[in-house]
Amino acid sequence: MGFYTELFVRPRPKEQVRYRAALALLNAMNSADRADIGIKPADFPRIAREMSTRQA
Repeated sequence: MGFYTELFVRPRPKEQVRYRAALALLNAMNSADRADIGIKPADFPRIAREMSTRQA
């Protein structure tokens, strides 16, 4: 039972927070913006992973 408590109490890695923010940003784009830069919704997870690993 202690394992489950530790699993849910542990802070999230910063990369996961940045991944979610990047994915939300990509999802917020309209289709015209996506067409301008040439990405498709299927590319979102890969692009969000790349965005989250970059250092600011």
